[in-house]
Amino acid sequence: MKKYKDILQTWIDAINNADIEKILNLYNEEAVLIPTFSNRILDTKEKIYDYFTKVNNKQQLSITLHDNTLIIQEINTRLATLSGIYNWRFDIDGEMFNFEARFSYVVDLTKKSPILNHHSSQIPRTL
Repeated sequence: MKKYKDILQTWIDAINNADIEKILNLYNEEAVLIPTFSNRILDTKEKIYDYFTKVNNKQQLSITLHDNTLIIQEINTRLATLSGIYNWRFDIDGEMFNFEARFSYVVDLTKKSPILNHHSSQIPRTL
């Protein structure tokens, strides 16, 4: 289980350090990203790179994991899903905004670039 959480922590650290290359290296060549701040489905490294380039242009960008929400479901010895909630925080025109988002990943420990699928969406307001 720790290895799977390490992948997520590496991704979070890369976001917080604006390390686009490290972020991109986590996504498999055939990965699909359904991102938090886009209405597009990203299915190439180029599209994923463009998305994170735009996201990383935000001032004071940071992301934190709500630890008590992380659920890891092992499918077999190499595959797992990771689900939970994280909080995006960044500055827009001098005002700090927080966006809670739910996420799910499918990761493969046997791959150099282990993220096969990543979906993230802002948590909607409840009725």
